[in-house]
Amino acid sequence: MNRRLIYVVGPSGAGKDSVLSWLRTQTPESAPVHWARRTIDRPNMAQPGAEDHESVDTAGFEQLVANKALAMHWHANSHGYGIRHAELYRLKDPAWCVMVNGSRAHLPVAARDYPSLTVLHITAAPDVLRERLVRRGRELPHTIEDRLRRSVDLVVPDGSEHIEINNDSTLDVAGHALRQQLRAMALWPSG
Repeated sequence: MNRRLIYVVGPSGAGKDSVLSWLRTQTPESAPVHWARRTIDRPNMAQPGAEDHESVDTAGFEQLVANKALAMHWHANSHGYGIRHAELYRLKDPAWCVMVNGSRAHLPVAARDYPSLTVLHITAAPDVLRERLVRRGRELPHTIEDRLRRSVDLVVPDGSEHIEINNDSTLDVAGHALRQQLRAMALWPSG
């Protein structure tokens, strides 16, 4: 049973990394929780709040895919993303939870390969998403509008659990709500 694989999705600007970072800082290091590190074909930016990931070039990423070195892989926003097999090995122990920051487009494949996973959907209202994307300053205004128009409703695969967190307010509000729901579903350590 892969219910303890918590597959995180949500639109750009929803604050997925921020909510996960909040949860991580509130979780004791000794807790049976593993935060799967992604492999991404982009530089690893050493900035506060930036995701720590394994950085590879595009050719290196495609080689990892060809060699079946990734348990999961997808393309989104002009980059390749993957999760190495070793990042998921703790799923063999039912005491552990594994958090994967994934992609909505890859969700059906992940659910096929890991039946009964738990989908964690972090979202925010369109005006909040727009404001956050503009503030990030990584994209041109028309690109942001295109991204917002592409947002689609989440379809949760049959047999998967579902948690929805709205991150329109403060990070503390979203983080506490997430931790409470994870504990209510017996997916998270107490304390």
